Parts: sequence; structure tokens; C-alpha cells
Amino acid sequence: MTDTLQGKLLIAMPGIGDPRFEGTVIMMCAHDAEHAMGVVINKPKDEITLSDVLDHLGLEADDEEVGGRLVLDGGPVRQDRGFVLHSEDFAAGDATQSVAPGIRLTATRDILEAVAGEHAPERFVLALGCAGWGAGQIEEELKHNAWLVVDVDNAIVFSERHQDKWTAAIRALGFDPSQIMGETGRA
Repeated sequence: MTDTLQGKLLIAMPGIGDPRFEGTVIMMCAHDAEHAMGVVINKPKDEITLSDVLDHLGLEADDEEVGGRLVLDGGPVRQDRGFVLHSEDFAAGDATQSVAPGIRLTATRDILEAVAGEHAPERFVLALGCAGWGAGQIEEELKHNAWLVVDVDNAIVFSERHQDKWTAAIRALGFDPSQIMGETGRA
């Protein structure tokens, strides 16, 4: 398989048919013939902050502003696990994966300790959970126009204006969001 969605953004089409993904933008972190994995980057969890997650781990944010950041609902898979998308100025050895130019993924305690202290990456978002697909599943969804694919834009990924990410991603394709319809017509 030569085509990969890794490093791309998936944009849910209106009427995707799965309320868990309605209006979502997903940063695709892995994609090969056997599976695909991504992190929803625009759906904050209800009232959960980074400080709440750090407290649960016995950590405390040095910076109150950092601690007040919202935690994202990264998807329905592994909701008990944190996934941090971050700039390239942090690495935890083999635990850190390069996702796209300027974006890495770390899902270990190392990144949370760094974020809590003085060694935080310049830019990051924390999500609980991820989205996952089995062999051929995402390709089928693409055939059925459930998703649009756009090149990654680090400004979208790391923006704290989560409510604007879907619109920004659609605009990156050169469309006005009002031009995107959820259902096709029938003759």
C-alpha cells in the first residue's frame, strides 16, 4: 500500500451517520494495510482540564494557564489513555512517533510530566481516547464519502479554538462550509 492517510486531517462530512464523529476533525497518526489510528482534535471533553488529568496521576502543572487547558475527546477507542499531539521539541525515545512535519505523538507518562513541568513542548493538545479502524474500514468509509481528506495544517491541529477547527479544515480545501451538504440528491 503506497497511499497513506498518516499525517493528513480527516474531516467528517455532515450526516456521517455516526454521532460520535459528527463535526469532527481527526489527525491521522497511523495508517497501513492492517489498521488506521487517529485522534479527534476538535471535541473538548465536558469540563475536564489538563489539571484534572495531572491530578489523577499525582502531578501538578507548574503553569496555571497550562493546567486550565481543555482535554479533548480523542475518539471512542481506549478512552482511559491519553494521547498527546505535540511539536517536535519533545521526544521520549521510542514512545514518540513522528506523525507529520512539525507534529509528533506521545502516549506515555513522559509527555504528561514534561507538560506539567518546565520541559513542555511549545505546542500540544491532550486527548483521551483515539479513533481506530481495521483493515480496509477507513477506505470503505472514504468510498462512501463519510470523510474529506486535507493536508495537515499545524495551526489547525494546535489551535485552542476547537470550535473553529472543522470550519478551518473545510476552508483549507478551498470550500465555504455552507457548500458542504450531508446528503446527495437522487434522480
